[in-house]
Amino acid sequence: MAHPKAHPNVLLSGLGIGESPRWHEGRLWFCNWGPDEVVAVDPDGKAEYFPEPVARPHSIEWLPDGRMLVVSKNPEYAGILLRREHDGGLRTHADLREIADDWNEIVVDGRGNIYVNNVGFPFLDFLQGNAEFDTGGITLVTPDGAVRQVAEGIEFANGMAVMPDNRTLVVAESFGRRLTAFDIAADGSLGNRRVWADGLGPDGICVDAEGAVWAQTGEQACVRVREGGEILDRVELDRMPFACMLGGETLFVMAAEWHPQDPFGGRTGQVLTVPAPAAGVGWP
Repeated sequence: MAHPKAHPNVLLSGLGIGESPRWHEGRLWFCNWGPDEVVAVDPDGKAEYFPEPVARPHSIEWLPDGRMLVVSKNPEYAGILLRREHDGGLRTHADLREIADDWNEIVVDGRGNIYVNNVGFPFLDFLQGNAEFDTGGITLVTPDGAVRQVAEGIEFANGMAVMPDNRTLVVAESFGRRLTAFDIAADGSLGNRRVWADGLGPDGICVDAEGAVWAQTGEQACVRVREGGEILDRVELDRMPFACMLGGETLFVMAAEWHPQDPFGGRTGQVLTVPAPAAGVGWP
């Protein structure tokens, strides 16, 4: 079992802010905010960098057939969910503009249902005192391309994870300081909304084989938490964690110094690794 005082190892450094980590084909993939690129790094620290000056990836995920989905920071694609084809071409996967244009995180479940959430207000303007807080929601894109909103009133919708039985979705409500769970119906709809764990400051999350969720505290720490809020493990850091992902029994943490007035001005981002007590399951 991972010791609560386990010291993380630095796997990769010199990043902007690493976000949306995904374990895919034996490597950790993530968006490197600032340089506008996707990075893939293996467990030994060998990294490959994929510049994305057009797509400007905010978050990424994979379809069951291996094509990458991209939520873009490029204003040209505001409200458009992009798809990277096997030949490298960039295509529109779904048009979400009638619902919102401030999309944030994405997860694809084991049935090919895509869940995308939106914040509900311009976050960077909010940091500068030029925008008001509002709630966001979760939208479903089904394998046949249908689009519909399935949840609303989320207090800064952030990372999401789907349990391995495809029956429960957990979403991080960063400003609500909680993890919120929904039952997933056969048609992908969400219901039976409930608090899964309270008193956190969660961002990007992941699930392990013992049914626990790794999340952030809102300070410089990651915790492994059971449904109901019991903290099972805690990892202290020297900078803010923005997301975490399990690759086997290794926890990968995306961490960086956080300067709200200049979020992407430095290169303090790191990929950290910590042994985990249980392997990753579910999605992402």
